[in-house]
Amino acid sequence: MKNKIAIVTAAGQGIGRATAEGLAERGATVYALDNNPETLKNVKDMIPVLVDCTDAKAVAKFFATLSRVDILVHGVGYVHHGTIEDCTPEEWAKTLNITLNSAYLVIREALGKMKEHGGSIVNIASVCSSVKGFANRAAYGSAKGAVIGLTKSVAIDYLPYNIRCNAVNPGTTQSPSLDQRIEELGKTVGGADKALQMFIDRQPMGRLGTPKEIASMCIYLASDDSSYVTGQCFNIDGGTLI
Repeated sequence: MKNKIAIVTAAGQGIGRATAEGLAERGATVYALDNNPETLKNVKDMIPVLVDCTDAKAVAKFFATLSRVDILVHGVGYVHHGTIEDCTPEEWAKTLNITLNSAYLVIREALGKMKEHGGSIVNIASVCSSVKGFANRAAYGSAKGAVIGLTKSVAIDYLPYNIRCNAVNPGTTQSPSLDQRIEELGKTVGGADKALQMFIDRQPMGRLGTPKEIASMCIYLASDDSSYVTGQCFNIDGGTLI
């Protein structure tokens, strides 16, 4: 990764943080983007950037400061809990804006910085509904499914520029955002411990994934080791899709 310029979104915690740290450890210059100043406080060996990836002007302003980009790992997303009937138009729009529109804005800007020399784009999607139907994930699954469609479109359109685009579909992975969902679900199912066990029980391996396990695939796809791979979706899911 030496001399590589990498952008990682949602890099303040979870999978994004683990991926950003892994890229930095391998020698890349990493810009760690997040919209939460608190999670960026402890970023080390990276360049923290406070930016809202759903804000077109803010995203364009950040990319204008860069002369080139070699790697983009995009993981911004929002999980709405409920069926389509449970999801209000406002919640639907919020899910698509955070999960899909952010990908559109960030990828669009990154492409302009990659065209002259090539690059690798990795989108963090999900096995949840985008590949397999999960209960109460109508909006989230729809948005992540669209991210996979965007991944394949970018992959085919930018082959002539030596720009690769792939997606990683994690299974349920331990993270601060999951902890929040467990806390909320616990209010309706009889406690956080029961909610946690519900998430664990749907994993055939009997445990949650770790951010580092997902990051390992992101780093592989970002690297030249995967130079013959584009337009693919890799399921890192503890056996969910067996």
